[in-house]
Amino acid sequence: MTLDDLRQDIDRVDEVLVRLLNERARCVCEIGRLKKEQGIEIYQPDREKEVLRHVRAVGGEGPLGPDAIGRLFERIIDEARRLERRVVHEQG
Repeated sequence: MTLDDLRQDIDRVDEVLVRLLNERARCVCEIGRLKKEQGIEIYQPDREKEVLRHVRAVGGEGPLGPDAIGRLFERIIDEARRLERRVVHEQG
């Protein structure tokens, strides 16, 4: 396999990751709408800990390892929280 082949593989994987992250973001938007309707706080530290615990456990199966997966998901969760806030503060 050549460097170009590997880069093309990475490009394909990146496209899948972006689609999956956007799918996750759509779920986050719906959660934000439900939280707004129900008057639930956006920040749910116990749920975030649960998500991080889960992805770290799964992260042990690959070369990144649980700590790296945890750091990546901390950022994903931060962006999700930002998106939820935007949904909650929309008019209407």
